[in-house]
Amino acid sequence: MANAVTLAVVGATGAVGQEMLKILEERDFPAGELLCLADPSEAGSTLKFKGQTITVGIADAQAFKQSDLALFAVGTEVSRSLAPVAAANGCVVIDNSYAFRLDREVPLVVPEVNAGAIAAHKGIIANPNCSTIIMVVAINPIHLAAGIKRVVVSTYQAVSGAGKAGLDELDRQSRDYLGDVQVIPQVFQHQIAFNLIPHIDDFVEDDYTREEMKMVWETRKIMCIPDLRVAPTAVRVPVFRSHSESINIETERSLGVAEARQILRSAPGVVVLDDPAANIYPMPLYTSNRDEVFVGRIRKDISIDNGLAMWVAADQIRKGAATNAIQIAEIVVAQNLY
Repeated sequence: MANAVTLAVVGATGAVGQEMLKILEERDFPAGELLCLADPSEAGSTLKFKGQTITVGIADAQAFKQSDLALFAVGTEVSRSLAPVAAANGCVVIDNSYAFRLDREVPLVVPEVNAGAIAAHKGIIANPNCSTIIMVVAINPIHLAAGIKRVVVSTYQAVSGAGKAGLDELDRQSRDYLGDVQVIPQVFQHQIAFNLIPHIDDFVEDDYTREEMKMVWETRKIMCIPDLRVAPTAVRVPVFRSHSESINIETERSLGVAEARQILRSAPGVVVLDDPAANIYPMPLYTSNRDEVFVGRIRKDISIDNGLAMWVAADQIRKGAATNAIQIAEIVVAQNLY
């Protein structure tokens, strides 16, 4: 890998920022200097990284002037405000929010699918939605082999997708429900403990939610298939961590199950767990705290001629957010693209 760089993590005190620090350390990212930045109210607090204590600073123009590369783990409005400031000061931004994902001037990248798009950046690179990342890692190898015409996907999304507040809500509601205490929703629209909620983000056109439409818009951009037909349903489930997805694919040419299974076994970032007779298939319990996308229940979709069905699970905080951003950063550094 190239020479060590000065790396900033913006939003370092938050859940995704903390995960980024953990993964940067695990992967021994070549940061000669690490700046942990956050809201001014958190400046002066401390974080641990590789056994050292780092004092949290303010995310401002001066900090970005000192940085070669910045990982943004903040909300959309903060990214819209700060990312252009960073880029204007010569710092390449990898942004985890929705702010720039559909901007034609900004690459939207999943390294296993379209790493080549990184080189076209103009100072900002976007990290996709977690559910989109998980899906495209699993379906792109099939597309390369047989051409995908249509995707029907239902997501089963863990409460950690709503941050620490979501985790706390499920924990609190589970205790209340089992203790015969009235359950009062605070984070989600309805009780999430022992329930499913088919509603993530706001409803938009045609009664799809924005979370669902992100999977349509972002998948088309990442896979360079502007007319790809995608029908998504996003569901919040009472699982702490790791999203799952039921995916049905219609392909241009017929692809047998055995061939599809072999293609996926050879695909980057994919682990095939597919032995139904032995009760082996992906589950959130065993995919949490992992960076791979796990695929199983691979079978023919018996409702169409050229169809496959599969079940997918992956840790949405790692591969669906922090790890994907760091993989992008590793390519930027290795290819000297900053």
